[in-house]
Amino acid sequence: MTLYLIEASLKGIISNKEELEQKVAALQEQLKQHSSELIEVQVSNDYARSFFIIEGADQKTAVEVLKSAGISADLVKDVRLVGKELDDVKSGKDVINYLVEWNLPEDLTMDQYLARKKKNSVHYEEVPEVVFSRTYVCEDMSKCLCFYDAPDEAAVKRAREAVKTPIDSITEIQSN
Repeated sequence: MTLYLIEASLKGIISNKEELEQKVAALQEQLKQHSSELIEVQVSNDYARSFFIIEGADQKTAVEVLKSAGISADLVKDVRLVGKELDDVKSGKDVINYLVEWNLPEDLTMDQYLARKKKNSVHYEEVPEVVFSRTYVCEDMSKCLCFYDAPDEAAVKRAREAVKTPIDSITEIQSN
């Protein structure tokens, strides 16, 4: 089974947390019928951006299930989970309130990325108010999404500086 990142806007589709929970429950049921699973959904506070992580046999099924629910994919990528085990993510116990996107340099390989991450991650200790949770790295090495629990955007920026990693965008997401 492969993990897929599907980015979409829920603006005009969802307007509150209750509607989001209902939509997510319906998607989970539909995906199960296709031997797929919705691992997590992270949504910006204004519903303009959403990030679905789906585990399944094929990308087309994941996209079609979202489409049947009125959700059009803006981006679809195969991803690799880094920094956490899949079962831990499925448990949903982490508090996450910021998502950082980094468009990876063209010449960076997955092995280089993983070595860099291992070397620099110890520096998160320098910013104790920020808790790094996990990263999804696109298999095509185009970008990665990093999830954090932090008091504010400035703290996330300090954490990224500590681990010597750029930021292309920061999205405040709804807390679980």
